[in-house]
Amino acid sequence: MGKPTGFMDYKREVSKDRSPRERIRDFQEFHEHLPRERQQLQGARCMECGVPFCQSGMTICGMTSGCPLHNLVPEWNDLVYIGNWEQAYNRLVKTNSFPEFTSRVCPALCEAACTCGLIGEPVATRENEYAIIENAYEKGYADPRPPKVRTGKTVAVVGSGPSGLAVADQLNKRGHSVTVFERSDRVGGLLMYGIPNMKLEKQVVERKIKVMEAEGVTFVTGTDVGKDLKAEKLLKDFDRVVLACGASNPRDINAPGRDAKGIYFAVDFLKANTKSLLDSNFQDGKFVSTKGKNVVIIGGGDTGNDCVGTSIRHGCKSVTQIEMMPKAPDQRAENNRWPEWPKICKTDYGQEEAIALFGHDPRIYEATVKEFVKDKNGNLKAVKIVKLSWEKEPETGRMKMTEIPGSEQTLPAEIVLIAAGFLGSQKYVTDAFKVNLDKRTNVSTAPGQYETSVKNVFAAGDMHRGQSLVVWAIREGRQAARAVDESLMGYTNL
Repeated sequence: MGKPTGFMDYKREVSKDRSPRERIRDFQEFHEHLPRERQQLQGARCMECGVPFCQSGMTICGMTSGCPLHNLVPEWNDLVYIGNWEQAYNRLVKTNSFPEFTSRVCPALCEAACTCGLIGEPVATRENEYAIIENAYEKGYADPRPPKVRTGKTVAVVGSGPSGLAVADQLNKRGHSVTVFERSDRVGGLLMYGIPNMKLEKQVVERKIKVMEAEGVTFVTGTDVGKDLKAEKLLKDFDRVVLACGASNPRDINAPGRDAKGIYFAVDFLKANTKSLLDSNFQDGKFVSTKGKNVVIIGGGDTGNDCVGTSIRHGCKSVTQIEMMPKAPDQRAENNRWPEWPKICKTDYGQEEAIALFGHDPRIYEATVKEFVKDKNGNLKAVKIVKLSWEKEPETGRMKMTEIPGSEQTLPAEIVLIAAGFLGSQKYVTDAFKVNLDKRTNVSTAPGQYETSVKNVFAAGDMHRGQSLVVWAIREGRQAARAVDESLMGYTNL
């Protein structure tokens, strides 16, 4: 431990955000990070615990506590404090393929499990991670390092989201020749088109892709495997195939009036928005504009929040977010003790902006859509919602929701964005490779394994475990790469 009293000597300090009214004018990242010298002091707050829950990645009460990647958090926090930035980078990338992504979009499971957070404020681990990786790019530590020896083995990776990229990065470092197939026009999957630019600027993704290309990874865009390219050809041309296509089937809302014009899936809304921004700075008009519109967003998660922030940046007239679940408490409940993930109400950047602009939180809790109301031309003009009551079923103990009579409410809405989660892998891909699925339509493997029911075909990421976090997708990709390497070489050192 570099400074045993650091957690008492220094207060937690993190980046400041541009004010909501200022940042909604653009789609740029809005965090203003600390100078390097002040960031080093944040490393001193780490106590290097004998049992570091921050890197455990354990499942407690069905929730992850600590980093699923088992990042060597205490080690590189201390290296940050003493100013050994190169070694901090080396220890960071030993377990994390893409700290430039996780330091921006991860909810910091490590910090939620930090021992300092038990009686005070946790170590600013995610911001230390950001400082390490950005310093590494500045100093050249993160420059391309192609493998010195090639094995002669070939691997096809289908999908270039965080899991697919992690598979490719690891197997390429091992010396295998990796080709990544992406159906979109840009590499990155949800990193590119699912996460808005203000959360993850796309030059950050492109910067890493260029490094991977220089290290020998081949990327093929605009190719939809299962449609444009047959599964049989991949299985013939490559020694192994890894499916990392994500959980791409959005959950729909089946209510009267669903055919109204003006209802979109959030994933389509966000993708079109980012693509138009990158292609033409919105000059091509190929996006759903919310300017001057009343917007209702169905879904209270991160994707719903991203829709709130995006709608506000386009100049919406109003925005409302519908959430089926009750509002979480503002403080930990007695039955939600550290180091469990804190189940507390989170007001994210989009909601902060809505509060600043419209004067109130955009969320309506314990409600669901009753009807989409159309005008005479079939255009959406309003949404009828109803409040819900959650009650425990005596027989099963499960919580069941029932509508509260007389609680109906009509909200003006010209645009509805459905952000109700995803249902699993896309059928045309799994049918093409003839892989078995589980009851949630995720690709099925033996517990803890990554090879599918089809020989030499592996699966990773959301397509394998269901919709989850970027950090879990990276973990899945790294573990799948290990399984592929072992199947190719008879052993693995990944």
